[in-house]
Amino acid sequence: MMNILERIDELRKARGWSVNNLAMEAMLTQSTVNNLYSRKSEPKLSTLRAICGAFGITLSEFFAEEDGEGGTCAELHRRIDRMTPARREALLAFLDSMR
Repeated sequence: MMNILERIDELRKARGWSVNNLAMEAMLTQSTVNNLYSRKSEPKLSTLRAICGAFGITLSEFFAEEDGEGGTCAELHRRIDRMTPARREALLAFLDSMR
């Protein structure tokens, strides 16, 4: 069973975000995010949706286990996250052209 706070931490640290950065990106109050950690509680669904939105992933992507190929999907997500917005747009345009 997945530990939700550990998964949030994994995604947050992969982006180099502090807990406060996560709160800002998710448009949540700092106390909401801090309380998750201090109480070691699972977030409400609405809070988790906001956090996933900040990470640019869906709830299903949040809960998906890494693939058996050494985490290639996770690596792809990390690389895309490090792209500039212009490069991300170019990648999406390229992928759309392949449909």
